[in-house]
Amino acid sequence: MGETDAARDEIRGQVAGTAPVPLSVLDLVAVGAGYTASDSLATSVRLAELAERRGYHRYWVAEHHSMPAVASSSPAVVLARLTAHTSRIRLGSGGVMLPNHAPLAIAEQFGTLEALAPGRVDLGLGRAPGTDGATAAALRRTTQLREGADDFPEQLAELTRFLDDDFPDGHPYTRIHAVPGPVQGSAPGGVQSAARPSIWLLGSSGFSARLAGVLGLPFAFAHHFAASNTLPALDLYHQSFRPSAVLDSPYALIGVSTLAADDEETAVREFRAAALNMVHLRTGRPGLIPTPETAAAYRFSPMEQEVVAGWQSNVLHGTADRVRSELDDLQKRTGADELMLSTVGHSLSTRLRSVDLIADAYGMPDA
Repeated sequence: MGETDAARDEIRGQVAGTAPVPLSVLDLVAVGAGYTASDSLATSVRLAELAERRGYHRYWVAEHHSMPAVASSSPAVVLARLTAHTSRIRLGSGGVMLPNHAPLAIAEQFGTLEALAPGRVDLGLGRAPGTDGATAAALRRTTQLREGADDFPEQLAELTRFLDDDFPDGHPYTRIHAVPGPVQGSAPGGVQSAARPSIWLLGSSGFSARLAGVLGLPFAFAHHFAASNTLPALDLYHQSFRPSAVLDSPYALIGVSTLAADDEETAVREFRAAALNMVHLRTGRPGLIPTPETAAAYRFSPMEQEVVAGWQSNVLHGTADRVRSELDDLQKRTGADELMLSTVGHSLSTRLRSVDLIADAYGMPDA
């Protein structure tokens, strides 16, 4: 895919402070009760600025639909705003659900982002719908739904050709060009006007792990909601890996749910609110993230307690030192090349404080 050595260095990142591997941020643009989507989107700008200042490596936004507590249904729109408020941190999707979109549309959107923030855009791609079947049908304008396992490699190949502008002669799309993109040629002095976004494959099972390995692409695994599959998927990725123009060796990132607070009591209060939101989601009652006060007064049923217990084991929460220790242990157990932190909780200030505290715990810069 023609990535340069410099691009490989961008993928691999730099370790800030005493963190064992690069740390990054995954943003769901969460919306809690008492807040608006505008509040959460404004906080995302502040969070991206904070992450850049503290030395986090990349900042990704995830695509979800028909979920009141998640305001990131349009990652490219959110990222476009973030390009105007950052200058160094890598920005990307974690991810765009490719089966929901025409490959040309994604190539155009992320070509635009690359033109806005040259050399620092990641295009993370998933094959799940990111929502329920009815919503997926509405997005795709069809009732003939498949999860994308059969079509995803073909869609990915088409998207890559649009990004590289290299459909072969005789292909129906030979005369179609994704703009901004390579068809615009070079800037004065022979400098390429726009690089191409870095493609990542995302997954929570073995399908994307194997495909990423075979194609020699970086791989991001959703440990935060599929922890039992983490080690098997990473093993499969490493076993399947073939060197490519993008990477000469495997590079795997894992997403981790975190919540660092100034004290254990605050962490528990915010965690309980996030846990109640998860119960509502998994029992078909999605809504805004409840307040800590609402969660404190709620009595979980035995079945709901099982849901919380299963989810709690995958959420690293507590003081910053405790979260740091658990992150270090997780990295050692998985061998992940990068950790991407997704903050759970109700309060917008909690999201900011958690990212700041974890940076402090690792001695990351504050420039």
